[in-house]
Amino acid sequence: MITPVISATGLWTPSESVSNEELVTSYNAWADTWNAEHAADIEAGTVALKTHSNAEFIEKASGIKSRFVINKSGIIDPDIMRPIIPERPNEEISILAEIAVAAGRQALETAGRDPQDVDAVLCAASNMQRGYPAMAVEVQDALGIGGFGFDMNVACSSATFGIQTAADFVRSGTAKSVLMVNPEICSGHLNFTDRDSHFIFGDVATAVLIEAEDIAPAAHWKILGTHLKTQFSNNIRNNFGFLNNSAPEGIGAADKLFVQEGRKVFREVVPMVAKMIQSELDRLGFKAPDLSRMWLHQANAAMNRLIATKVLGREPTPDESPTILDTYANTSSAGSIIAFHKHQDDIKSGEKGLICSFGAGYSAGTVLVEKVG
Repeated sequence: MITPVISATGLWTPSESVSNEELVTSYNAWADTWNAEHAADIEAGTVALKTHSNAEFIEKASGIKSRFVINKSGIIDPDIMRPIIPERPNEEISILAEIAVAAGRQALETAGRDPQDVDAVLCAASNMQRGYPAMAVEVQDALGIGGFGFDMNVACSSATFGIQTAADFVRSGTAKSVLMVNPEICSGHLNFTDRDSHFIFGDVATAVLIEAEDIAPAAHWKILGTHLKTQFSNNIRNNFGFLNNSAPEGIGAADKLFVQEGRKVFREVVPMVAKMIQSELDRLGFKAPDLSRMWLHQANAAMNRLIATKVLGREPTPDESPTILDTYANTSSAGSIIAFHKHQDDIKSGEKGLICSFGAGYSAGTVLVEKVG
């Protein structure tokens, strides 16, 4: 059987960043205005007072200190409270494809690969810009790649699901080289007027080049095994979709943005993911000490720490479970790939690591890799 490998990764980061302090200043100003406008209802007890947020609360609750965003001015304007992303004409490359192309091109250049060498493009992301034509096909066209492309969405686990899908294409001989991209403009689906979640997400794009071992560059990551899991839950949800215009009267815009039951997610996802990682190690004949690094989904610092502790049987060191959450925030499917991209150069040949993502669905995916070269 053909062995699939990760030949290279790519990362595109927005030029603008919003700190917790800036986000809090904007939110608190909005909350003061809202409270003033609804003072009579608040006094009557028919609506609740909007309480202030603060930077210390955000960092303690999530581990996030700042986030990169596609547009800062709209987010920090208390009268707007959302990113300003102008629509583009159909003749111009879409913004999601544009950032995916940037990340994809970096991965190709790192691997020394021409676009013509790639057989397929997968766009795996949570926050798709449109239904069709597929973002992957637009990325394919912009890069000059032949073959085929399609989109897939498994929320925050989209990248690991995309890696397994690409690896299966390679194993079967359907393709020898597959570019998998994760463009995530999460800020477009975030409710910046919700104190409990206004700080969670950031924007970014990542790319992973998955290829047959016999054509890979000398330095690569052999994919030893992949495992996927889904389990239905309403605890993380985003209802934005093509049926919005026919929604029953009275359903507000907040229902079409990101919502979650954070405490339930924490209690249910942490043991599920830790058990999944352990069972996958058992299946492949490895033990936790065999892992030099775990590149976990960057959603919440406490979740990652507890998952890694359950797997290792002790508190992980920063090297064993690196974080990019503090500066990037939650970037949905791209989070674990950013961590992998930024924290892999010191791993020695023969050492092993685990890429793991988890999120809405619930969904979870693991990719066990070994450094070669």
